[in-house]
Amino acid sequence: MGSNNTIEDTPKHVAQSATQSDALPTGGTVLVGIFGATTAPEALVRTSSGRVRRVKNGSRVASGQVVAIDEKGLLLQRGGQTQRLQIPGS
Repeated sequence: MGSNNTIEDTPKHVAQSATQSDALPTGGTVLVGIFGATTAPEALVRTSSGRVRRVKNGSRVASGQVVAIDEKGLLLQRGGQTQRLQIPGS
C-alpha cells in the first residue's frame, strides 16, 4: 500500500538531483502539468496565491477562463484576449 518514507529517508544526493531551485516562475498563473485522456485533458496550474488547482476546459481561475487544453499547453481567455500557458522549460 502506501509508503511511510519521509523526506529524511531520501539520500541527500538524490534529493539534490531531483530538486531544481526556481523551476517555476513566481507570480501569475503557471501551468504545472497536463494529464488525462486526449479527448478530455485536464491540467494542474499554480495560481498567483501559490495554490495548485486541477482544471479542465471551462474552469475559471483568477486570471481567466480555460478555453482549451492540448499537448502544447493551456489557453486562458481574459479580458477578450487569449493567452497560451506552457509548462516552464518545455
